[in-house]
Amino acid sequence: MTVLPVRRAPRRIAVLSVHTSPLDQPGIGDAGGMNVYIVELSKRMAAVGTEVEIFTRATTSDLPPVVELADGVTVRHVTAGPYEGLAKEDLPAQLCAFTSGVLRVEARHEPGYFDLVHSHYWLSGQVGWLAKDRWGVPLVHSMHTMAKVKNAYLAEGDTPEPAARIIGEAQVVSVSDRLVANTDAEADQLIRLYGADPDRVVTVNPGVNLDLFQPGDARVARAKLGLPDDGPVLLYVGRIQPLKSPDVLVRATGRLLEADPTLRGRLTVAVVGGPSGTGCASPSHLSNLAGALGVADQVRFAPAVPQHELADWFRAASVTVVPSYNESFGLVALESQACGTPVVAAAVGGLTTAVRDGYSGVLIDGHDPDDYAAVLRKLIDSPRLRAELSAGALDHAVRFGWSATAARMLDVYAGALTERTAELVNDRELVG
Repeated sequence: MTVLPVRRAPRRIAVLSVHTSPLDQPGIGDAGGMNVYIVELSKRMAAVGTEVEIFTRATTSDLPPVVELADGVTVRHVTAGPYEGLAKEDLPAQLCAFTSGVLRVEARHEPGYFDLVHSHYWLSGQVGWLAKDRWGVPLVHSMHTMAKVKNAYLAEGDTPEPAARIIGEAQVVSVSDRLVANTDAEADQLIRLYGADPDRVVTVNPGVNLDLFQPGDARVARAKLGLPDDGPVLLYVGRIQPLKSPDVLVRATGRLLEADPTLRGRLTVAVVGGPSGTGCASPSHLSNLAGALGVADQVRFAPAVPQHELADWFRAASVTVVPSYNESFGLVALESQACGTPVVAAAVGGLTTAVRDGYSGVLIDGHDPDDYAAVLRKLIDSPRLRAELSAGALDHAVRFGWSATAARMLDVYAGALTERTAELVNDRELVG
């Protein structure tokens, strides 16, 4: 008689994040919501007893080999290729070196040091595939973005994802014991576009740090940031690249001022973030566009900031605008709502889950600046509507705490471990 193994959470997991470090500042280069995701999830899992070791590529010789991010959370910098000047597109050639560094860490310990591997993004999934086979443990993978989806919703002038990435993603999908989707829509895309086994696809919504992102006095926040204490403030937070489409907000600003010139002395548009991806080819594109449209005096550019400072930007804003062409989830939208600031966003990807249309914000089909201007004008002119959406935003955001995300993820891990143990038991019985 076969005895089913008891479900248990892993004691220690290896988290793989090849192309971007959880220590990097989100909003710059390749750092974004995935970095926040890994940090917050790792901290919450460690707090309930699962140790986490995060492997990422060293991007400077000044980095220490090991950094303690929090109690029970360690970041390991793996040397793989030149420290600087290596674009994400060049990283596949360094995956063997990165894998070697990961395997050497495990080899210094007794067998069974890691119970499970969780890889993030397809590059990490390639490394996780080898670690899974070498260590005999389950591989859990989070895509975060998918080439087939990005190419289907490509921004004007943006570069399509290469065939090599699509092939690499398909390989990772086929070997993963569990595929974690941020939303049910992403789960459907994995099954429909990549042929993922539905029994191995699970949905785990990301969370928001409800201790950090919470309502506060807008005037105090504006004073800290040097913003006018009255008048509407429209906010964009994120990487400046075609995929994120901040130009839609700048163009919509032009439409707003054309329709109501009196806004010129009252309206502030804040753009918080730095160039990334194909946006690095023309880092001044957005400021040049603001100048060409005659709205440079209304648009204020600020660098990416740590999360505790980002909360002040959300509190200071009247509305946060997220006009992306695609988002696997859209943490910025959730963080804004947790601060009580409603969101106007594109009705794409995970934003349809992160924002409750008509309750916590407004979702817009497409990327026509006129459509955004019309919605923003309505919100600017109606404090009552903004107040209603603000209340809805708070109510919606509190449903997405990171502790709940971590609990759900640990349950996913436990299921993968149970399945793996059962397979080993069955194999031994067949041999015997």
